[in-house]
Amino acid sequence: MRANKPIVLFTLLALLALQNADAQNKFFIDGYHGGFWGHYPAGYTGFIADKLDENSFWKINLEIEPVTWDVAQKNDLVNYNRFKTYVKDQSAKGRVEFVNPSYGQSYLFNIQGESVIRQFEIGIKKIKVHFPEAEFHTYSSEEPCFTSALPQILKSFGYRYAALKNPNTCWGGYTRAFGGELINWKGSDGSVLLTVPRYETEALLQNSTWQTQAWNNSPAYISAAYRYGIQNPIGMCIQDAGWKNGPWLGKPKDFTYTTWRDYIQNTANKTDIKTWNFNQEDVQVSLVWGAQILQKMAQNTRIAENKITIAEKMDAINAVANKTKMIGGKFDAAWQNLLLAQHHDSWIVPYNIVNREKRWNWADQVKYWTDQSNNLCDSVLNPTGKNGAENPDGFNVKVYNSQAYPRKEIAKIQLDERFTNPIVIGQDNKNVKMQLITEDGKRFLLFEAFAPALGYANYNIKSSKTKIAQTANHVSVKGEQYTFKNEDYEIVFNAAKGGIMESLIAKKLNNKQFVDQKSKRSFNEMRGYFYQDSTFYSSKDQPAKITVVEDGSLMCRLKIEGKISTHPFKQYITFEKYDCRIDVQTTVDWQNNVGIGQDYAQKRGWKSNDLKKAFYNDSLKLQAVFPLSMKDQKVYKNSAFDVMESRLKNTYFNTWDSIKNNIIVNWVDVSDQDDHYGMALLNDHTTSYVHNEAGILGLTLQYSGMGLWGRNYTIKGASEYHYAILPHQNKWDKAQLWNQSTTWNEPLQVVVGNQPQKPSVSLLQINEPGYEISSVTIEDGALLFRVFNASGLNNDVNLNFEVPIKKAELVELNHSKTQTLKLLKKQNGIITVNLPIQQFGLRTVKVYLQ
Repeated sequence: MRANKPIVLFTLLALLALQNADAQNKFFIDGYHGGFWGHYPAGYTGFIADKLDENSFWKINLEIEPVTWDVAQKNDLVNYNRFKTYVKDQSAKGRVEFVNPSYGQSYLFNIQGESVIRQFEIGIKKIKVHFPEAEFHTYSSEEPCFTSALPQILKSFGYRYAALKNPNTCWGGYTRAFGGELINWKGSDGSVLLTVPRYETEALLQNSTWQTQAWNNSPAYISAAYRYGIQNPIGMCIQDAGWKNGPWLGKPKDFTYTTWRDYIQNTANKTDIKTWNFNQEDVQVSLVWGAQILQKMAQNTRIAENKITIAEKMDAINAVANKTKMIGGKFDAAWQNLLLAQHHDSWIVPYNIVNREKRWNWADQVKYWTDQSNNLCDSVLNPTGKNGAENPDGFNVKVYNSQAYPRKEIAKIQLDERFTNPIVIGQDNKNVKMQLITEDGKRFLLFEAFAPALGYANYNIKSSKTKIAQTANHVSVKGEQYTFKNEDYEIVFNAAKGGIMESLIAKKLNNKQFVDQKSKRSFNEMRGYFYQDSTFYSSKDQPAKITVVEDGSLMCRLKIEGKISTHPFKQYITFEKYDCRIDVQTTVDWQNNVGIGQDYAQKRGWKSNDLKKAFYNDSLKLQAVFPLSMKDQKVYKNSAFDVMESRLKNTYFNTWDSIKNNIIVNWVDVSDQDDHYGMALLNDHTTSYVHNEAGILGLTLQYSGMGLWGRNYTIKGASEYHYAILPHQNKWDKAQLWNQSTTWNEPLQVVVGNQPQKPSVSLLQINEPGYEISSVTIEDGALLFRVFNASGLNNDVNLNFEVPIKKAELVELNHSKTQTLKLLKKQNGIITVNLPIQQFGLRTVKVYLQ
């Protein structure tokens, strides 16, 4: 027995040493989140500086809205300067790290790609104004502000690390649990970022609907991490600015406060790192989708997003065409307004008062910001604000195309009554096809326009004595059935069933019938659970009136007037020549604040720990539904600079711990198992979609009831919905759905002006399908072209410039040059630049003109 004592003693000492080491190998991320628009009390900069003074052990990670520092500098200069002294040390051992510099602290998963880029670009620029020494190494957020394209975007801004935790603010969701101490976060383009995940062992906190176990380094959290093999577990709580705790967990006894950069760079174990092929469904998030207030904000921000990117491109085209000095920064204020309008608080607490002086809630403030952005764009593009229709003898218009492909589509301009019989003359001095229509009592002219790639074409509109015939007879009527026929479709609408589509045959797709005519649901039916009456109501419950309001050679439009219960609706179905999309615009005139979508009485109270939430259950909300005649269906959906195939069997959930990513950003696409046929659904704003095993695709239209924090999300007045459906052959990439969505968001723009020196201008053309020009901007007298590859191929692509250029460079999003691109001269003055770009890749090309 004595011989074993040294062994026992050695074992005990080893265990004690291990326990002591464990006590020193726990870490915590602390800091502040919010800002002037979110929450940042007057004098709070002094509070942070005081706590840094008092607690030498403390390090902080900041995601403060960049504009906050403008306010601090103006109103609290002494403490602002005190805080700046802490920021000067930007080494890994420094005490302050900026982890989220985005201008408006957007969720990112709900906005378009170019907006994600500008959130970082403009936010970093603002922070650098106040803190020139600031460096940006790690991305982290207290909210679930993540999207699948972030690895390549962050790396292009110079980021090296990221964290996918948000342990103390999971109201809107959380990332999927995956892996251990570190992972390689791999984006769809192949970019990899060294990342701290929400650990496989980081469980959601019991009796909570907003936290994971990592929020306070609980013993259960730490123990589970050690058992998994995580040597240096780390917790996190980036506090709301305004909280008066100071160090979140007090003075550390068995852990170390750190910054993300210091932890990942100098502490975390970098052996055996798993790679995670992260996609959008790994961001498990939910908001009160279908709520009227949220819907209107989402529509306003999408309109502004599209307008500002179009306006920037048009401004660049004009600068080159007119050989004027290229001046950048014209749209900075418009972007700043838009980026603030994308603030995550506007989506999750839209009723909260954010402008106390005017008593505006977030929805009011977002409307103001997006209006300001839109007005600024209009003032740059049309500084006089005059309509050419004021000239009784005729006027010139330029038709702009914001994408790098020539487009033959229908252009539209408003006319006054003096143009009784207008004609449109093209660049070849020949009349082009046209059609007069009326919308909301206003007269509009539609005309067949050809617009060159990323450029404009000139047209002349004059009065004529000859009246052009308008009727094309696309619609025939037999009893209650209205049959629409054009070169693409044969569609039967049934007025007796509320105007639903009984049949949709795509004539160019082998006469494929897309409607599942055996389904209990009907195609384009609107249906939801009205819980005050304890019943489902549908648009097909009552007969509708169908009217052919326009029927010309370029456009046909049907109006369907019906009721959902006692609530009248009007729906316009529009078909345009050269456009295979079926456009649907609906207005429901809600007669009162009717309850839609709840199946039980949800408890009030912001800390309600009931996992079940009424607003999670999309199956009860008012939906537009589309039963599809395709077997073994699968779903593709887009997000910022990404497309993924869904792994969900269905989109339904009703508890906080079972959240699924069921979000439509721009489009979702349902196809059969072999991708022979598909049906794409395009929407004008981010919301949720539904899909189930029965083969029914749906779009969330309306919810009214209890939402987050016991707030009643109500209906006030009418709601408007705008979506489009697109039957197609082949997989989404071969069907060019990305480009279809882009052209739906960026229609041809008609601008009145003087006769230009050049009848047409084109900056850049791409001859291969599937590429988007995300933006064209002006910088230092050069043009920056942003190119995204949605072609489905890992391929180089040729950029064919139709303007004289002397140099082209590949640059990162932080504007650092990576290489000079070779210029190849072709016939007719075209200069070709070969651009290496993989599938889902994003490249920025800086072009210097001669």
